[in-house]
Amino acid sequence: MFDLSLKNIDFVNPEAFFLLLIIPILFYWLYRNRFNHFAPITISSLSPLEGMRSWRNFLTPLLPILKTMAGVLFIVALARPQLSLQEEEVKAEGIDIFMVMDLSSSMLAKDFEPNRLEVSKQVAVDFVDKRPYDRIGLAVFAGESFTQCPLTTDHRIVNDFLSTLQCGILEDGTAIGMGLASAVNRIKDGETKSKIIILLTDGVNNSGYVKPLTAAEIANEFNVKVYTIGVGSTGEALTPVSRRSDGQYVFGYSAVEIDEDLLKQISEMTGGKYYRATTSQGLVDIYDEIDQLEKTEMEISTFKRYKDKYVGFLSLGIILLLIEFILRASVLRTIP
Repeated sequence: MFDLSLKNIDFVNPEAFFLLLIIPILFYWLYRNRFNHFAPITISSLSPLEGMRSWRNFLTPLLPILKTMAGVLFIVALARPQLSLQEEEVKAEGIDIFMVMDLSSSMLAKDFEPNRLEVSKQVAVDFVDKRPYDRIGLAVFAGESFTQCPLTTDHRIVNDFLSTLQCGILEDGTAIGMGLASAVNRIKDGETKSKIIILLTDGVNNSGYVKPLTAAEIANEFNVKVYTIGVGSTGEALTPVSRRSDGQYVFGYSAVEIDEDLLKQISEMTGGKYYRATTSQGLVDIYDEIDQLEKTEMEISTFKRYKDKYVGFLSLGIILLLIEFILRASVLRTIP
């Protein structure tokens, strides 16, 4: 019947709450003068009345409690509570982002826990979740390349594709140029001012018919900025070295080889930046830095509406007073 929720409530006259200080003073005064309200009766002995208690004895203390609650509600109503309804209108100039993920068998190397691919997928998902206003796409490559997901604002779909990525769905190899070219082809015609590609790999270009620097030149022509990430520890790592007939990988230790010079050239040609991730946390930090560098322009207009809520407190206070009056004038009536 009455909505007395204080969620999103502001008070127009908060100074009215100082009146609550009167309540303990009033209680003290009533306690000091509690016997002055009753006429004295002289009785020779109270022994016949010992142990006799009625339901009135339990209800009588309820009267001052009802009055007190009513007083508190009146003070809250006097403070004039208002429900604040806030609306935001967001105009965002998003960024087109294409993620290019290496799916060569070396991405199963166990220098990251559980492996490079699983860590790269999870960090990419977290990055996508931080970019609610951007269009994001996904391309993958190994010995060849294809677009896994075109640019979209439905990030649930992008994350679904990221979570299902696995090595072995493409011919093995590392065609960095092909992966970059696939992303450039998809992102170049976008209408947004900012277009970026995040290319992640753990190897050396050894496949494909598009040279990586040629793809970088094309990206530069279309004002596409490329951030490159080399993922993998230094030294040796437990890496797939062969594959059985049943499709299972055989692991062995091999040197970690990443063509950092090539990745640096690609990023420098396009105005991006090259990063090296040797640990899982390092990869998280890299994506956080890219997130900070590529900010989405947003214009937020805030509108507020107010609705008075004092009526519910006032009405309930009056009801409590009526209940107190009815009880005092009927079943709890006393004779002075």
